[in-house]
Amino acid sequence: MLAASDGQVRMASAGPEELDRVFSDQLAALLGEEVRLGGAVSGGCIHQARTLHLCSGERLFLKVSPAERQPLLTAEVAGLEALAAAVDPSSPLVVPELRASAVLGDRAVLVLGWLALAPPGRSPGSDQAWHRFGVALAQLHRRSGEVGRAFGWDQDNWIGSAPQGNRWSTDWAGFFRDCRLAPQLDWAARRGHPLVGAEALLEQVPVWLAEHHPLPSLVHGDLWSGNGGVLRDGRGALFDPAVHHADREVDLAMAALFGGFPAAFFAGYEAAWPRPTGYRNRQRLYNLYHELNHANLFGGGYQAQAQATIKALLSAF
Repeated sequence: MLAASDGQVRMASAGPEELDRVFSDQLAALLGEEVRLGGAVSGGCIHQARTLHLCSGERLFLKVSPAERQPLLTAEVAGLEALAAAVDPSSPLVVPELRASAVLGDRAVLVLGWLALAPPGRSPGSDQAWHRFGVALAQLHRRSGEVGRAFGWDQDNWIGSAPQGNRWSTDWAGFFRDCRLAPQLDWAARRGHPLVGAEALLEQVPVWLAEHHPLPSLVHGDLWSGNGGVLRDGRGALFDPAVHHADREVDLAMAALFGGFPAAFFAGYEAAWPRPTGYRNRQRLYNLYHELNHANLFGGGYQAQAQATIKALLSAF
C-alpha cells in the first residue's frame, strides 16, 4: 500500500485511473480497510463529494478539497461534534458520524457516515417526518440554551466558504451587529459595492433588539434546505454546520430562506417551543446576514436583494 508521500510522487504524471487508485490506497490506509471510490454526489459548491464503499459493504460520504482548504473541514468536524453532543440520544435527529479527517498528499478529506436522505417533494408520511424534525430542533435549541452562557463560539469558523468570526459576548445585539453584519457590510464596501444605509442599519440593530432577550442556544448556523433534511427512515438530519451559540431564531429564519423548509417543520417547532412575538421582523434582520454573504461570494441579484432588505428594515422598524 502506498504511503501519502509515495502517492504524491506518482500523482505528478499519473492519469485519472491511476490517480483514483493512489487516492484509494491512501484512503484505505486512513480507514484501515480496503475501499472503492464511487461516483460524484451532490455536495455543494465548495468541496467535491463522492460515495466511498468499504469492502465490508458499508457506504460512506467523502468530501475532498485542496489541502489548503483543510481549515474548512476542520471547522466542520468541530461543528458536527458539537451538534452531536447537544442532541438528546432519544431524539429522532441525526448528525453524520465522523469517520476520518486528514490531509492526503495535496488533498484534504473528510469521511462521514452516509445519510440516506428522502427524495425531495411530498411523499406519504413526509409531513409527519418534517413535523418531528421541527420538534427535534426545538429540543436541541432548548437543551443547549443555558442562562448565563455567552453568545459566540470558541473559534472562528466558516459560513459557506466565507470566514465567520466569533468571540464570546453576553450582548446578543452587539454580537450579531459586530460579528455578523458589520464584517459582511465592510467586505461589500471593500469589493467596491457599498450598501446604502449600512451605517444607519448598524446603529439601529441594538435598538431593534433591545427588548429581545434570547437564550444563547447552540445553532446550526447555516440551516437552509441544502444543509438539513429528512431521511428515508423519517428522522431529521443536520449537516454542513456553521455552529455558534446564538438566538435560536437564526436557524428558523434561514430555514425559511432560499426555498425554505416545508410548513410542517415550522409547525413542529412552534408546537415544541413557540417563538416570541416580533420574530417576523427579526427573521428579516437575521437573514440579511446570509443575503450579504451570498452577495459577497456570488454577486448577481444577491446584492440587490440585500440592498432591498436594508431599505425595508430601516423603513419597517
